[in-house]
Amino acid sequence: MKIVAYQRVSTARQGRSGLGLEAQDRAIQEHARAKDATLIGSFTEVESGKINARPELAKALHLAKVTGATLVIAKLDRLSRNAAFLLALRDSGVRFVAADMPEANDLTVGIMALVAQQEREAIAKRTREALTSAKARGVRLGNPNGAAALRRAGKGNIASLSSIKANANRHAADLAPVIASLQIEGFTSLGALARSLNERGMLTPRGGRWHKSSVLNLLERLSKLSVETQVAQTQAPR
Repeated sequence: MKIVAYQRVSTARQGRSGLGLEAQDRAIQEHARAKDATLIGSFTEVESGKINARPELAKALHLAKVTGATLVIAKLDRLSRNAAFLLALRDSGVRFVAADMPEANDLTVGIMALVAQQEREAIAKRTREALTSAKARGVRLGNPNGAAALRRAGKGNIASLSSIKANANRHAADLAPVIASLQIEGFTSLGALARSLNERGMLTPRGGRWHKSSVLNLLERLSKLSVETQVAQTQAPR
């Protein structure tokens, strides 16, 4: 039996560090030993699961097709959470198995694909509901008043900095559930988060578009707010 290995991670950082890849490789190697199979090729993709155009996967499929080998992945979600894509792959003529579920048949994979798609849609729905709830509370997810308004009001520098920080903290807190939902969906890199925030119409504290640097500032602010909240809770009288 011949197999072709395919592994995928969502971020360039994971790809460079090997984070996630070692576990996938270990699962595939164990599957190969259990089946007494020969590994004839291994392909690694660094790409979001939402994007269907993947050159490394195309190479892996081609090799498996021309050699009659089986495409082996560690887990089904390493291919995609998109049901249409998974079902098209199932019907491509290339046999593939997930190392964690080697006995799964085409029907099982089809059902799992639909469940994965439903989960992805549920995550997106929760994101929309979080935004709707925030707007209903009067939260301004767009452009809160910043330094320009304070300068027009003629306030001093200390008051300006304090007010700017307070506005930035509130803005970050309002975006916290959005960031959490995006990260659950698999958008973990700075670039992916910036694109997703822009696609959803979210604005930076100054009313601009998101970039990697502004997303990094937001994540650092959220981390600092989390620490400050924990400290405040430990110091609160019991």
